[in-house]
Amino acid sequence: MSASHDGPHPASGAAAAARTDRESMPYDIVVVGAGPAGLSAAIRVRQLAAEAGREVSVCVIEKGSEVGAHILSGAVMDPRAIDELLPDWKAMGAPLQVEVSEDRFLFLTQTGQYQVPNPLLPDCFRNHGNYVISLANVCRWLATQAEALGVDIFPGFAATEVLFDETGAVRGVATGDMGVDRSGARTAAFQPGMELHAAYTLFAEGCRGQLGRQLEARFDLRVGRDPQTYGIGLKELWQVDPAKHQPGLVVHTAGWPLDRDTYGGSFLYHLDDNQVAIGFVVGLGYRNPYLSPFDEFQRYKQHPSIRGFLEGGKRIAYGARAIAAGGLQSLPKLVFPGGALIGCDAGFLNASRIKGSHAAIKSGMLAAEAAFAALGDGRSADELSAYPAAFEASWLHDELHRARNFKPSLSKGLFTGALLVGIDQVLLRGKAPWTMHHACADHETLLDKREAKPIAYPKPDGVISFDRLSSVFLSNTNHSEDQPVHLTLKDPTVPVRINLERHDAPEQRYCPAGVYEIVNDTVDGQATPRLQINAQNCVHCKTCDIKDPTQNIVWVAPEGGGGPNYPNM
Repeated sequence: MSASHDGPHPASGAAAAARTDRESMPYDIVVVGAGPAGLSAAIRVRQLAAEAGREVSVCVIEKGSEVGAHILSGAVMDPRAIDELLPDWKAMGAPLQVEVSEDRFLFLTQTGQYQVPNPLLPDCFRNHGNYVISLANVCRWLATQAEALGVDIFPGFAATEVLFDETGAVRGVATGDMGVDRSGARTAAFQPGMELHAAYTLFAEGCRGQLGRQLEARFDLRVGRDPQTYGIGLKELWQVDPAKHQPGLVVHTAGWPLDRDTYGGSFLYHLDDNQVAIGFVVGLGYRNPYLSPFDEFQRYKQHPSIRGFLEGGKRIAYGARAIAAGGLQSLPKLVFPGGALIGCDAGFLNASRIKGSHAAIKSGMLAAEAAFAALGDGRSADELSAYPAAFEASWLHDELHRARNFKPSLSKGLFTGALLVGIDQVLLRGKAPWTMHHACADHETLLDKREAKPIAYPKPDGVISFDRLSSVFLSNTNHSEDQPVHLTLKDPTVPVRINLERHDAPEQRYCPAGVYEIVNDTVDGQATPRLQINAQNCVHCKTCDIKDPTQNIVWVAPEGGGGPNYPNM
């Protein structure tokens, strides 16, 4: 049954009743987020509707200024899921054009390297048949396919509130108000948000989604699950010397510049048009509060094995994004009354393969099929139990099960971790009779500053390595300065009273965009420190929301359309 033919739904809970100024639009399915999971879910619903000769209305809302504006990924894509979703994707012009031509895995020392012979590489590091892509461009292409099937897509609208019906089930979302000044007052440009009501709402906000996190808490979705663990991925796009370009070359590294006890590594992918995507991932369970993922990335590029690819080239884009890397044992319960979590909002990334786009697409398809079947049965606002059941029976579950011990193994340190990964992935091929677990959340791991060793990072040379602010400039990040600060503090005294005192204000270093800064005000002739939040720099990576040791920082969506505007990242 089509909600678009039913007329407006009743008010969805107390929040909706209190906002009589908001208009509402009814749909059968509302999808929050136009990434690979959300767009694939929308496409699959409309495909099924067309096959069945039924009308099912689907809406996708996206906080970025356009589809793809907030999408950042390595990325090497396994085409398995898109083969299932759109089997004719090649003929349809999908931007999967550069097939992987060579894999290299390097262990770096400060000045040298050791290349792992390819016959010894675990399957997770073999990329034959995969494609080097821009995930942002793939999402833009998926959006055109979705719109051709009749999906409504609204970029520039951030979902900021979950709506609930009188039974407590999810009944849709509301977008944020526009035209509110920094003090919270309505300006002359004020426009109220819009309520989108649905029989089922699929949340595909990406890693550490604002609403997904609220839903996990409200419906106890993490009970019995391991803590989610994360990494921060920093990425640059380079136009390189054609003589140094090898389309389809995939290079991964481990080791230097990180110490042996810190999880992380790099990627360097050769796309087409003499472009190279280079990036660095640091696990957010690191212990040293003086570690700066951004600066680790910059000095990594100076390694003799890496610098040679970039010399004579030009950096053309920069961005950063958190990565949900906990794997199968960290997945929350996927469903709740009225909706489901899909893609990285749930945490479907396969850390061992450094891939998540195929998993996001598959999870979106599975949720879409469950929602479509429920609509056909005349149901709404209940739990889509067919979705987790289908996931458990799918190749995706099998893949994540084989990879489940990868991240816990590497948390043991580089050498022990590499040995454990070799046993688990090479000897046992992911079929070990045991499952390793994540002991704690990433925000619980930082040492006291008195127990940690400061790290002296080299100054950027402006040729291969760069500073934060020039990097943020390349991300095309923009926020209206006269809007409420979207990086909120539960207690404004905590950054100085606890974080500065115990950890020397680590938010100054884990943020890849220079958002957080300790400044000294003069009060009664004395220097008094305070935390300054430069919210206009925020690239929406969510690292602060994850790594803040006191969990005092809460990231919320700014006005729709704000944030980075990535090109083909």
